[in-house]
Amino acid sequence: MEALDILLTASFWVAAVRIASPLIFATMGELICERAGVLNLGIEGIMTAGAFAGWLTVYAGGDLWTGVAVAAAVGALFGLLHGALTVPLGLSQHVVGIGITLLATSLTYFTYRIVLPEVTSPPKIAPFQPLPIPVLSEIPLVGPALFNQTPLTYFAFLTVALTAWALYRTPLGLAVRAAGENPSAVEAQGISVTAVRMGAVMAGSALMAVGGAFLTMSAFNSFFFEMINGRGWVCIALVVFGSWRPGKALVGAILFAAFDAYQVRLQQITGGVVPYQIFLMMPYVLSILALVLVARRATYPKALMIPYQKGER
Repeated sequence: MEALDILLTASFWVAAVRIASPLIFATMGELICERAGVLNLGIEGIMTAGAFAGWLTVYAGGDLWTGVAVAAAVGALFGLLHGALTVPLGLSQHVVGIGITLLATSLTYFTYRIVLPEVTSPPKIAPFQPLPIPVLSEIPLVGPALFNQTPLTYFAFLTVALTAWALYRTPLGLAVRAAGENPSAVEAQGISVTAVRMGAVMAGSALMAVGGAFLTMSAFNSFFFEMINGRGWVCIALVVFGSWRPGKALVGAILFAAFDAYQVRLQQITGGVVPYQIFLMMPYVLSILALVLVARRATYPKALMIPYQKGER
């Protein structure tokens, strides 16, 4: 019963929402890229670069929101590089994505060592603090989880709503979706497929970097190596789990985060009787099972990973 009681505690759901926040940013970014027809495997490196860029900006004296903006700009630059190689040049999106991850990660670690050569422990900054929403934050269970979080968490949920609205309620969103489904139809309307895909990759990469910045500026207060720890790859799976729809992808991110928060508390209950590695792999095993069940019915963008040149049919 004690294991089930965890699900009824406010602290559990507060942790789940906090863990989900960086996943939400990065998942929305990957979703935008893939909706336009571009698989962005550079997500892991872009999140690492965003985490470092945001933290370094604040450490150097900038304010927190400036750090978020700088992280987004760094992500957009890597997105520009990714898009330039995969969209007009038509290079392999798999190879370029892995290359971007290696480049972004290596550049981040190199810059860290250049800027802080003598540091043995990561310097700390003053991160975003929880911002309770009056009245709503006092609702039992739901209030602390959803309405007593940091501003970046609220921004993550707002990003989901904005992404859904932009994709399904605006001409630009229609162009992005068409670029991933039938790019020749986009060209027939006099719209540049290259411009749409490049813009989508840059915007998506900016969100990925903000997801990384969340870790250093909201969840923690410093930057350390390997802090992304595979979250980027999880986000790629969450896009598939969500059938390339923002709302479903949000549910997937919260479920994965809940599994992650749950395994930490189960470790405390068992008191070391069960090897901790079993608990660490639980969120990933459950996510794989959910992915297998959902992916069989998922309808992916028809032009995903297919290069397009103007005039082709």
